Amino acid sequence: MSHSQEVKGMPEGAFEVLPAGKEYAPYIPADQVIPEVTSRSIILGLIMAVVFSAAAAFLGLKIGQVFEAAIPIAIIAVGVSPLFKRKNTILENVIIQSIGAASGLIVAGAIFTLPALFILGLDKTIGFDLFKIFMVSFLGGTLGVLFLIPFRKYFVKEMHGHFPFPEATATAQVLVAGEKGGAQAKILVKSMLIGGVFDFMVHSVGAFPEIFTSRLFGVGKALADKAKIVFKMDVLSAILGLGYIIGLKYTSIIAAGSLLSWFLLVPIVYYFGQYIPAEIVGNGSKLISAMSAEEIFRTYVRFIGIGAIAMAGIIGILKSSRIIVQAFGMGFKQIFRKTNADDASVPRTQVDLNMKYVILGLAGAVLVIWVFFSFSVLQPVAQPLKIGLIATVTVFVISFLFTSVAARAIAIVGTNPVSGMTMMTLILSSLVLVAAGLSGPYGMYAALLIGGVVCTALSMSGGFITDLKVGYWLGSTPVKQQKYKFLGILLSSLTVGLVIFLLNQTYGFTNVNALAAPQANAMAALIQPLMNPGAQVPWLLYGVGVLTALIMEFIGVPPLAFALGMYIPLELNVPLVIGGLIAHMISKSSKDKELATKRYDKGILISSGFIAGGAIIGVVSAILKYLDVERFIHLGWADRSWGESLAMAMFIALSIYLYSDSRRAKKED
Repeated sequence: MSHSQEVKGMPEGAFEVLPAGKEYAPYIPADQVIPEVTSRSIILGLIMAVVFSAAAAFLGLKIGQVFEAAIPIAIIAVGVSPLFKRKNTILENVIIQSIGAASGLIVAGAIFTLPALFILGLDKTIGFDLFKIFMVSFLGGTLGVLFLIPFRKYFVKEMHGHFPFPEATATAQVLVAGEKGGAQAKILVKSMLIGGVFDFMVHSVGAFPEIFTSRLFGVGKALADKAKIVFKMDVLSAILGLGYIIGLKYTSIIAAGSLLSWFLLVPIVYYFGQYIPAEIVGNGSKLISAMSAEEIFRTYVRFIGIGAIAMAGIIGILKSSRIIVQAFGMGFKQIFRKTNADDASVPRTQVDLNMKYVILGLAGAVLVIWVFFSFSVLQPVAQPLKIGLIATVTVFVISFLFTSVAARAIAIVGTNPVSGMTMMTLILSSLVLVAAGLSGPYGMYAALLIGGVVCTALSMSGGFITDLKVGYWLGSTPVKQQKYKFLGILLSSLTVGLVIFLLNQTYGFTNVNALAAPQANAMAALIQPLMNPGAQVPWLLYGVGVLTALIMEFIGVPPLAFALGMYIPLELNVPLVIGGLIAHMISKSSKDKELATKRYDKGILISSGFIAGGAIIGVVSAILKYLDVERFIHLGWADRSWGESLAMAMFIALSIYLYSDSRRAKKED
């Protein structure tokens, strides 16, 4: 059967756990070879990497909005295809998206940490240049890819159907719809328009607020004030779509973690803490009795979530230790023994970068990191070689431990808790450096650069698993994605460095009209007390999180999903579970299994459209905000007394649309 006859949309079994012994057949079969890496796909991918790196870094620092680049790049790849005499193949579009998507991942790693150096004035007291930004970004991106390669088979093949991969699902749906056109493309475009317009009305027009809260009602306001119990919900279409794709199982676990944080831990901290001076507790800048529910969450409860995420990561490493040992064992054998170039028995769609090169690459990266820290960063301090070695080991160990956390988080919920893991990195690296005798300005400098490398590595490994899952569904050759990702990392690292320096020169990070850089400001505030002897670290809160993750593991609840729920704000988790509930209702909407599957698949396509529309509008709204166009189109209704009621009504209408339109699918579609 030819490929065009075989597939209408995503292949059969794309989103399901397959019966034992049955292999998933990708969109482009393993025995079919079509163009993947061409001069066109490389050039377009690199252009996307540069453009989106500059845009994401600029807008992320200027207005504090970091958008996801993968889906807009996939849409552009499909959109420019007809301009060529020979249309892009779907696998060329995968490569364009994979190279280009390095942009958002490198940017997130850089802007979360490196502007803190300017905020703390370390660029003037110690000196900081473009080369160092480039090295931090490039080394972090390289580690992220190399550490992830041994996990690829486990996450994308062995766990096929177990993890929902929401962002990868949306990206793959965009690429398939662009390839096939017809009814699939119409559904996707229609839902993209609906989702895009809906989110635009929130972001730029201000027709209704993004967050609905229980403070709208008298009882809810009293509960929020007196017991610090508050219910919140984000109404954006993109988050509802994410929830549908994630499904009821994981969204329920995520919501359970959120409910523990917001309806149990926040009120308990307030109940006992309202009588305690803040300085005794150590974290707070003001008395607990004067804090809102949101402030208690940010100041205390969120650290419990970070502890739980860290422990869930260690549990994940222990569970996948067999894969890691096998992969690296094979790699070491290949280094010391002559082997045939490629095993012909391995299908094209399962060929990874040779583990020998992965191990040699990691060894090379470790050596370069040590040289970078010892001779470029720490040269003026005492014992730079020893401190450089400590910094290198810290980077290597933390990046390795958290790689599977980032990949698993993206696979489950489409959100990478990179800020929480970077906070943990800054705390651990600061303690290690202080113990080694390095504190003060150089201690902060070294810790922030360690944090920058790790943050970029985790951002990259989380995002790259999305690329590899898209490739698995569509039939890409993994080794090609893995090799050419480094090109995207190289150009994105150069671009983000230039943009950060330009922005510092033009706007600055500390003056009256300074750039927002919210994440970097948080990192700067975190690191200052850590580099002073006797700094108070919330170990007890981390410990509570560690125990929570262990308890979840013992009772059979996936600990990372629960921990993500504890860490991610409540308002994002509520619409996720509503989307998951709609997916469950659709999948059970008919006793005819084939019809129920058709309905469910249509819901996936609509939800992918919501996510894609939201991603594009995130970019558009950020540009309009920067250009100050928003004030001409902003209605200001969001601030009216009835704004939140309208937001809830619109969200209910959108949910009904998702449910009812999914149910319209027919068996013959």
